[in-house]
Amino acid sequence: MRDIPMELAETLAAVVDTGTMDAAARRLHITPSAVSQRIRTLEDRLGRVLLVRAKPARPTDAGARVVRLARQYSVLAHDALADLGAGASGEEGGRRVSIPLAVNADSMATWMLPALATVADSHGVVFDLHSHDQDHTAALLEEGEVMAAVTSQEDPVPGCRVSPLGVMRYEAVATPELAERMRADPTAVPVVDFDRRDELQTRWLRARGVDAAVPARHRVPGSHDFAQALVAGLGWGMLPEPQSAEPLGNGRLVRLGGDPVDVPLYWQQWNLESAVLTAVGAELGKEARRRLRPPRGERRRPDAGR
Repeated sequence: MRDIPMELAETLAAVVDTGTMDAAARRLHITPSAVSQRIRTLEDRLGRVLLVRAKPARPTDAGARVVRLARQYSVLAHDALADLGAGASGEEGGRRVSIPLAVNADSMATWMLPALATVADSHGVVFDLHSHDQDHTAALLEEGEVMAAVTSQEDPVPGCRVSPLGVMRYEAVATPELAERMRADPTAVPVVDFDRRDELQTRWLRARGVDAAVPARHRVPGSHDFAQALVAGLGWGMLPEPQSAEPLGNGRLVRLGGDPVDVPLYWQQWNLESAVLTAVGAELGKEARRRLRPPRGERRRPDAGR
């Protein structure tokens, strides 16, 4: 029966995380030739090609399963050391355990970082954040690239469990000058999309009976930069409530009206009994109750914030 030595699996994960064998060697404090030898040994042992040797290096389908195993082991080892009191900082072998998470850019920009800071301090971990649209973060979880995700997908990814966080409300805003032009013709002002997968502006236009294919479109893939593009008058767009409630640009933005777009957010994590992953989910849930609208069908408690 073939087994998977954890030292070899963790070496593969280090190459995937850092993108090159040289960078993995620096992380592991060994030589690049030793990294290469470990990968070859693991591939020979399993009879599979595990790594696409490109720049950046990436795992094959078989390699992704080994990387997932290595990450699970790393988290469980961290929890075990913490239970045994080995290293009050939660560091494993002098190096903090890395927790890869997929998060949507607007959550990262508006509400979730304080929760992650709390867990990083109390559990001695570091976070490797992968920023994607909330409709696509679950794909990284499905591929095993991350251990957990903030996502708009309610159905659990296979091998994961899910819990509701709250609702992110988006409102259409623009500068007063562009808002005046839109009142005359909603298609006359360019749309600002986050990226090609951003459907929020399209949903708002269609709800108002406007052909969403007509307006010109800018793409600004960054939450803060997106907001600043609206302040600068590049076009109009949908801002999440924590941003649209602020006096951005000294009052340079006004609401365009129409129904807001509500996006339910969920926390999905590997179905793994891990104290640190549970702590991350708990802290995010607590912060979400303060900053987001309550999940659908649930009333916000009077002491839960706005």
